Amino acid sequence: MTYHVKIDVSPIYEMLNSFLVYVTKKWIQHLDIGPEWILDVEGKLSSNVRAALAPAATWPFDDFDVLFAWAAYQNPTSENQEFLDMLAELSADELFARISPLMPTLTIEESTRIRNSYVPLLRLWDQHYCRTISEDHRVWLEEDAEEKRILLEKMGPELLIEYATAGVIVEPTLGLNEVILFPTVHNRPINMYCFYEGMMIIQYPVDTPEASEDEPPTCLLRFTHALADPERLRLLRYVSDEPKSLSEMCEELGKDEDPVKDQVMALRVAGLLRTHLLGSNRKEKYSIRPDGVSELNMFLESYIRI
Repeated sequence: MTYHVKIDVSPIYEMLNSFLVYVTKKWIQHLDIGPEWILDVEGKLSSNVRAALAPAATWPFDDFDVLFAWAAYQNPTSENQEFLDMLAELSADELFARISPLMPTLTIEESTRIRNSYVPLLRLWDQHYCRTISEDHRVWLEEDAEEKRILLEKMGPELLIEYATAGVIVEPTLGLNEVILFPTVHNRPINMYCFYEGMMIIQYPVDTPEASEDEPPTCLLRFTHALADPERLRLLRYVSDEPKSLSEMCEELGKDEDPVKDQVMALRVAGLLRTHLLGSNRKEKYSIRPDGVSELNMFLESYIRI
């Protein structure tokens, strides 16, 4: 039994993603936008807005699972303010009821706290940041989502997810009924997933067009960066036989977790590793992604015009 895939696209997702990146600074060293984006945004926000947003940095990261669950059930034509108005206007009971089947451990008190805490800050973020985003971003996301809908009919759910995410493997599992897949720009080149009862949400990155044909494409730079370190090359060879978890890598290679995690991340964002999401325990294992090696050769030949 397989699962159903829904390709979704909405400015609401990009609002939540950009807010997440800004307030948590999570993975910022591995994102294409980099720490420079944080500095650029802070330079454009007033001191009052920065001060208002600052407390969110200490709030639980799992809060975003709740926000994305609400976003997944928005009206397909909703804009950011309509979504935030909906969150603000629904009663605590109604808002909790929308997602409680997906999150059995969520309490109405937590649901209400998240709504009351985040809606005012997201209104500020939408007003002072999201409205400055180029309309081109929205066009890129919508075009890519439409392309993935067409490919879904040809490839099927599992292959489409692996293709869109450059390596995430979601095998059919008892109880998994739906995967919502949506494109993002701010989180590129990282995939992020939210796990729910019977459902998953997976974000996949969309590369923006290169500014100049004379510059090496970003995807090629990710490859060359990932392969420039001998330790990462050894790790790639090590996982070529069978998938390995992070703990297995650390134990068998005799290495600390933090450096191995960084090496895995660099290889993963370059598209050189597959990520196997295993069963209901949601544990990850990693293996070499043969398509990534082929893509390296393709992008290199294309850029240097062989």
